[in-house]
Amino acid sequence: SVQEFMTFTSQLIVERSGLGSRASVKEQEYLCHVYVRNDGLAGVVIADTEYPQRVCFTLLDKVLDEFSREVSKMDWPSGSPATISYAALDGYLSKYQVRGPRG
Repeated sequence: SVQEFMTFTSQLIVERSGLGSRASVKEQEYLCHVYVRNDGLAGVVIADTEYPQRVCFTLLDKVLDEFSREVSKMDWPSGSPATISYAALDGYLSKYQVRGPRG
C-alpha cells in the first residue's frame, strides 16, 4: 500500500542520514526530503518532483520545531501516531498541499 511504502521509505532514509543533515532522495517517481536534527528528531516529506524543495524543508523546520515544543523528548523514541497526539500536523499538511484546478 501507499502508506507502507511511505513508512518503509521514510524509516530507511532517516536511518541512513546523519544527525544535522538534510537531503533529498529520489525514490520511484517521488522525491523524499529528509531533515534529521542534531537532537535526533527527524521528519520526511514525500512529494512529486515538481514540488519546491525549499518549501519542503521550510515545512519540516516548522513541524519539527513545534513538535519538539509540544511533545516530551522522552516520548520520541517509543512514540507512534497511536501514542502521541500532534494535531497541528493535519493543519500543516492541508496548508502546504498543492491543490488541483478544482482546489
